[in-house]
Amino acid sequence: MNIEELYKLFLQTNSVLIDSRKIQKNDAFFGLNGEQVNGNEYAEKAIELGALFAIVDEEKYKNEAKNIFYVEDSLQCLQDLAKYHRNQLKIPIIGLTGSNGKTTTKELIASVLSQKFNTLYTFGNLNNHIGVPLTILSIKPFHEIAVIEMGANHQKEIEFLCEICQPDFGYITNFGKAHLEGFGGFEGVIKGKTELFTYLKNNNKTAFVNAHDELQLKHSTILNRIIFGEKNTQYCFSSSKNEENKIKIHYQDIEIQSNITGDYNFSNLSIAITMGLYFGITIEKIKLGIENYIPTNHRSQIMELNGKHFVMDAYNANPSSMEAALRNFSTFKGSKTVILGDMFELGEESDIEHQKIADLASDLAFDEIILIGEKFYLVKNSTSKSFKNKADFKNNFDENKINTENILIKGSRGMALETILDWF
Repeated sequence: MNIEELYKLFLQTNSVLIDSRKIQKNDAFFGLNGEQVNGNEYAEKAIELGALFAIVDEEKYKNEAKNIFYVEDSLQCLQDLAKYHRNQLKIPIIGLTGSNGKTTTKELIASVLSQKFNTLYTFGNLNNHIGVPLTILSIKPFHEIAVIEMGANHQKEIEFLCEICQPDFGYITNFGKAHLEGFGGFEGVIKGKTELFTYLKNNNKTAFVNAHDELQLKHSTILNRIIFGEKNTQYCFSSSKNEENKIKIHYQDIEIQSNITGDYNFSNLSIAITMGLYFGITIEKIKLGIENYIPTNHRSQIMELNGKHFVMDAYNANPSSMEAALRNFSTFKGSKTVILGDMFELGEESDIEHQKIADLASDLAFDEIILIGEKFYLVKNSTSKSFKNKADFKNNFDENKINTENILIKGSRGMALETILDWF
């Protein structure tokens, strides 16, 4: 079956899935062979559940009488189908990457753009070599604009994802100390993320650029670019905070009250407003889009429980985001406890970076510093309490309650620190 024939079948489907358990009538199923599960084994089950067709790359599962088709590589087929679909689309696509804040920024942008356009945006964190093709294939004829998040943990990955989603516009949230092991250090992070700028330059597309990020400015000089910031830019903003430390954005004579905390979210809010203005959305509608956005995914999420204020930022962590979160939390009024979990994928820099974060927490003089995880357990810090894992912390927690007014919880996704909220 060639790509044109497959595309005709695809146009008859409702969704493209790689999990047979989620199949509904007229979906398409791609059997991917992963480390834990061989998706080929579930192709027939997908058909039984109502899939219009299934793709496998092990010939013994082929059954064209049941619309189970064999290809040499199911993943490659999925990616090729996504590229083909992208080439048929006439809507603008915004490509988004960066070390920190991608998902929050994506959701803010989508909330703003949705005030005028039928907007498709990456669901959850489907931002890799599988997630991006699935997201592209979810774009329907009624969609008017799309925001595609692209994640990476090594060089050449953003370049590859750009070939699939072919963005008309691009934005890099920042360059941070994330996935240092895969990128080969911070310089590797810069090189990997700016692959988006390289694609935009080579295809005469446009970048949105944060005027206060010197690396963004440096690497985008030869691009068509739209610059935003606090002053002397195409789109100018300022900020303040309300009594709950939630950020307000000021644009001309308009005040926009967000539901998120953290000075680091100023740029995330500003780019969402900038894109809204660029795409012709009224400031009143933009204000509505920002003020209606409430984080529910453990990213800069402010919560109140039993008289305590929590900043739940436990979806992910790296040295850059950890430092920003600590500095922001230090500005909160009242007594403060930080509960920090290990940061993953830091390679040879791991021990040094964990020590730096522990030292910073001490310098900021929080009332209580709690470090959880095998890496944090090894740091030398006289002002903190360290625990090898959550179970050890739980044993201590039952005997030593936390009495501060404010509590920050932050760690890498693998630490799943959001689960400790139940103990309060």
